[in-house]
Amino acid sequence: MFVDQVKISLKAGDGGNGITAYRREKYVPFGGPAGGDGGRGASVVFEVDEGLRTLMDFRYQRHFKAKKGENGQSSNMHGKNAEDLILKVPPGTIVKDVETGQTLADLVEHGQSAVVAKGGRGGRGNSRFATPKNPAPDFSENGEPGEEIEVTLELKLLADVGLVGFPSVGKSTLLSIVSKAKPKIGTYHFTTIQPNLGVVETKDQRSFVMADLPGLIEGASEGVGLGHQFLRHVERTKVIVHVIDMSGMEGRDPYEDYQIINHELKAYAQRLEDRPQIVVANKMDMPDAETQLEMFKAQLNDETVTIVPISSYTRENIDQLLYEIANTLEKVKDVDFSAQEEEVGVNRVLYKHTPSQDKFTITRDDDGAYVVSGNAIERMFKMTDFNSEPAIRRFARQMRSMGIDDALRERGAENGDIVRILGGEFEFVE
Repeated sequence: MFVDQVKISLKAGDGGNGITAYRREKYVPFGGPAGGDGGRGASVVFEVDEGLRTLMDFRYQRHFKAKKGENGQSSNMHGKNAEDLILKVPPGTIVKDVETGQTLADLVEHGQSAVVAKGGRGGRGNSRFATPKNPAPDFSENGEPGEEIEVTLELKLLADVGLVGFPSVGKSTLLSIVSKAKPKIGTYHFTTIQPNLGVVETKDQRSFVMADLPGLIEGASEGVGLGHQFLRHVERTKVIVHVIDMSGMEGRDPYEDYQIINHELKAYAQRLEDRPQIVVANKMDMPDAETQLEMFKAQLNDETVTIVPISSYTRENIDQLLYEIANTLEKVKDVDFSAQEEEVGVNRVLYKHTPSQDKFTITRDDDGAYVVSGNAIERMFKMTDFNSEPAIRRFARQMRSMGIDDALRERGAENGDIVRILGGEFEFVE
């Protein structure tokens, strides 16, 4: 089964907890703090595997959770970092944030990787907090929570050539005779409901990848039929081979079909009409095909359009078509059509500036309690060991340094009022 779009949830590993410990050795008085740091949590990494052609592996498993880092130990021994969770994806996979719609990574080359959910750093042991004023601190940190994110994986096939055209014009048959691909072939419309890839080699030893793409119909750019599922895979093809049934067997007008398909390509957002296009006049072995071809050329009246008449049944002019495709590919091999995309381009991973996390908001619950929320304060809350009095005092100092105490006063907080952060409740004390 061909799967080209899935939505999955990712949870990076939490960092291991730091430990509060002291050096205890015979004849070594006042050994001092000896608590080690926790290990880093595992990140979730996507990596390209050129052996994959579908996102099938993500169809039945939608939730991925990376491992937590090991906790710190005494004698200043740090916990072990967790190994990253590596998820293999096929070339041409785009990773998008569901919440923002932002493209996080565009992965096309074998071995290329991107960290999408970052593991939390390990909590610091009490050795890290030793100062001349406090040489034996009696608190440590919990590990930082790993990032959680929901993403969509979208596959855009990486093929040099894309076969487009109405259903039943002979695209699958053409692919089957020029490569070893075995697409489904039938005498009914929409026999092909998923893209098929084949490697084509010409007699002069030139080769390229050709994709037989599901039949396009009028309104596809607006989602009709297979719609965007089809057009998404055309975006990265360098040359479009437009197959037309020149026999007119089904009562269709070849020129009208040509105009409709090109209108859909033009209406799609990625400027597909700018791609080099070769028109294949197929089924030339049928009666009246020659007459239809002459009428088509007269109506088109454009000598810049390359038209190659062929017959997939008799294999007439197949080699000429392959030479024409190979020649066209050589002319455009250095053109990166993906640069026209407004989002992250091919072979890029998005590295963005992270704004300050110190911002927070204060709201009121129905019972009058003040609720403080924000990335930084919630992160500090999760990394604080509330079973330790010194750690609680440190958390209170951090809140003051962020300006939360002053902000609560401005909102009218008084001595004894309840302040909530995540699941914890505190009493506001002047």
